[in-house]
Amino acid sequence: MILPLLGIAAAGAALGVAEAVAVQRTDRTLPIPGLDPRLSGLRIAHLSDFHLGAPGPNAAAAQRAARIAMEAEPDLIAITGDQLSHPRGTDELLELLSGLDAPLGVWAILGNHDLGHSRDPLSRVGPVPDYASAGVRLLRDETGLVERDGARIAVSGIEPRRQERPTFTTPLGGPREAPWPVVDAGLHLVLSHYPDLFDAAPAGSRDVVLAGHLHGGQICVPWPTGRIRLSQLGQAYTDGVFRRGDATLHVTRGVGTTFVPFRILARPEVPVLELVEG
Repeated sequence: MILPLLGIAAAGAALGVAEAVAVQRTDRTLPIPGLDPRLSGLRIAHLSDFHLGAPGPNAAAAQRAARIAMEAEPDLIAITGDQLSHPRGTDELLELLSGLDAPLGVWAILGNHDLGHSRDPLSRVGPVPDYASAGVRLLRDETGLVERDGARIAVSGIEPRRQERPTFTTPLGGPREAPWPVVDAGLHLVLSHYPDLFDAAPAGSRDVVLAGHLHGGQICVPWPTGRIRLSQLGQAYTDGVFRRGDATLHVTRGVGTTFVPFRILARPEVPVLELVEG
């Protein structure tokens, strides 16, 4: 009885590892209320959660994700945190980032693993890598501006904080509360590792929030009413597109894994988002 069960478990783990490197491109069209017409058709490659330095297939998955992103020829690349799970992945990360390029820039924020806040026993924190040396703008509670055809695009990055979601509490560093960035632009992209912070967007906001963190549940089981995401029970924003008023949230399943080096029914992805008037 034990041997058949062990065989089933081994087969399941092997399938889970295979899924963890089967990175797919996901094309989505996002209608954005009030979008400047000059920005209609803007394409964003949304990367997240490489977790480089961790044991397992994350490096192979991240390299595949980078190739997919570049083949999509996006206007802008956004990376929403957890690039590293261990400092031994730093050199690999910088090499990967150096291969990314987009006309409107490559923008990144840090995630909780990047800052050493994780329950994963294999995760370790080290110095923050020099993102600028790889041509990437790292945003830490700050906003950058770019233009397309004379229309301004603001990209804000919110530093991840240890929190009782969805409020900002017990910071990892910096002020106790981070005010939501308010800008004057034809499009405001807000990069937040935690999806829950979407609930902090001001009323009437037309911001587009990009987030990761939850890996689409990473390990899911089929159920008559849909997948049960075992690793993220009770989370409101696990993956996909969500709206609140005129604000939009996109959550990616990300690329890498934590705790265990496999995924089940939560295939890693590189979303390519096309923004249109809506």
